[in-house]
Amino acid sequence: MNRTISGALLAVLAAALVLLPFWANSGLVFLTGTTMVVAVFALSWNLLFGYAGLASFGSGGLFSIGAYTMAVTLRGGYEGQFLLLIALSTAIGGAVAFAIGVVALRRSTGIFLAILTLALAELLRITLAKIHWLGAEDGIPSIVRPKASIGVATVDLAQGNHYYWFLCVACALLVALCWWIAHGRFGRTLRTIRLDTERAAFMGVDTHRYRLVAFTISGAIAACAGSLFAPWAQIVTPDIGNMMRSTQPILFTLLGGASSFWGPMIGAFLFSAIEFSTRTLVGIQEIITGGILLGVVLLFPTGVAGAWNALVARLADPYRAEAKATATTLRPVKE
Repeated sequence: MNRTISGALLAVLAAALVLLPFWANSGLVFLTGTTMVVAVFALSWNLLFGYAGLASFGSGGLFSIGAYTMAVTLRGGYEGQFLLLIALSTAIGGAVAFAIGVVALRRSTGIFLAILTLALAELLRITLAKIHWLGAEDGIPSIVRPKASIGVATVDLAQGNHYYWFLCVACALLVALCWWIAHGRFGRTLRTIRLDTERAAFMGVDTHRYRLVAFTISGAIAACAGSLFAPWAQIVTPDIGNMMRSTQPILFTLLGGASSFWGPMIGAFLFSAIEFSTRTLVGIQEIITGGILLGVVLLFPTGVAGAWNALVARLADPYRAEAKATATTLRPVKE
């Protein structure tokens, strides 16, 4: 029953996203497309935190690597190979994450890993701001939305809302990939490592290798999200990978619920909805947004997803709690 209700709600939301350009203005469509990308970005971070138990504060740097790789290659005239450019950006992000993980995961964990990855992301941002070939502080503007060739068909993503629908398909595929990873054998092993690293190692699990693979996959998906974002925003700057970008997935995950697969995505859309609703409240928008987020976090310690699961379970079986209480009352007391 729980899965039926959640599945039906997911189908309705997916249909609403696909049909959005038919009734919404261009500003809302752009915001929704951006939210889909950062939701996938947050999902990739939670694969690392919620499943492997690793806290990285440098995911914004990997996001910017994917975005800059896409921007540079499109500027170089390779827009006809758009799908290959996405694969290239993903591979470069994964390679960088692997190189960082090889060194960082052996020497630091916990808060030390978080600070190290944050420092590396800030170093990357400062470096990008100094390279004039990449536009320095101004970044790379006027990024074209290219053509995507799928077999014998070619779709011009610059026309109308074609790129928005491409984002819907691409993000859906990335979410499906993350679902497969999280709910497969690899994901179950990561959760075992997170719960008890020493016991997992005693059982013969190579904990370092699993964490390194998770770090690499998370970085690759973050870079892929960045590569999708560059043509959508049509400009990339060094600030695309700043500290605020790195803390975005953390906020979304805590808001939606780190214990739920869908938590980061729920948090991303909820945060965007709050910001959109308060956009006209100049001067007090940050205060209202912060107050709402603080209230949600305090009222729902397991996130919005955890509160939703509890509500659906209660609605699906309203007599379970009453039956359990009755059984407890009628249980004979031992002398």
